[in-house]
Amino acid sequence: MPSIVKVCGREFRVTGRLIRTARLEGEKYEFLDNPKPFIDGLRKCSTRVDLFTFIQRVSETLQQHDYPMEWDNFAAIRVTTFDHWSTKQIGFKARNKAKQAERKGVVVREVPFDDTLVRGIQAVYNESPIRQGVPNSHYGMSLEAVFRTTATFLDSSIFIGAFVDDTLIGFVKLVYDETRTQAGLMQIESMMSQRDKAPTNALIAQAVRSCAQRCIPYLVYSNFAYGKKQHSSLSDFKERNGFQRVDVPRYYIPLTRAGWAAFQVGLHRGLISYLPESVWAKARELRTVWYKRKLQSVAGSR
Repeated sequence: MPSIVKVCGREFRVTGRLIRTARLEGEKYEFLDNPKPFIDGLRKCSTRVDLFTFIQRVSETLQQHDYPMEWDNFAAIRVTTFDHWSTKQIGFKARNKAKQAERKGVVVREVPFDDTLVRGIQAVYNESPIRQGVPNSHYGMSLEAVFRTTATFLDSSIFIGAFVDDTLIGFVKLVYDETRTQAGLMQIESMMSQRDKAPTNALIAQAVRSCAQRCIPYLVYSNFAYGKKQHSSLSDFKERNGFQRVDVPRYYIPLTRAGWAAFQVGLHRGLISYLPESVWAKARELRTVWYKRKLQSVAGSR
């Protein structure tokens, strides 16, 4: 089971059974400019940590620390003005989708984090137990659980809602880093039943606008590529909306002999790195079919 340890005032999540790996609890939304005190603290903490990993900001594409390093990536938009994004950084299809939302009555705006928003998010979560071919981990959450999972990083969060007739049909939670260099889409979700109104495109458009208004130069949508999975429908969607792949250094610091041995043989990448992408693509396809059948079976028994 993952555990949380606090070092020098920052929280780190420790995962793994055989090899215990620590990373910032808010990784990709929080960063370490001076990692040495945290490395020393993790070595001395009561929880065993074999390997520590951290990543640089999207604006820092050159190696800045003398630690073992591999390349990771972000999907990012370089934000200057909303008009520049709308006219220069996206294609006709994405631009038309954003306008389509407005034509179909979708209103997108920044919203406060309050009980009304939490209830709306719960309704979005509870639309379906399956999303994008896998179980929806948020489905069936209590109002209290939705509040708890959404209320993280409130001091550095921007919430955006997409509404039709005052009903929330999609939302974004943007979290910006300590230097306001980048804002990450921590959560972005829309109702599948409202897909014809293109609410997700409209939410991204407002996220760009929100960053431009605050002079935040990068909008980040997690990774562009995941491991050996270099292209997907999601990466195509990101690219159409102006996101580009930006490679940045990820560091791995072994803290024990076991951690050093694991890093040397590549265990820090996980077992999936040893299988070709074609095998995992087939496995994902079979998984999607199985979940769809399971959902149909549950729906038919009602």
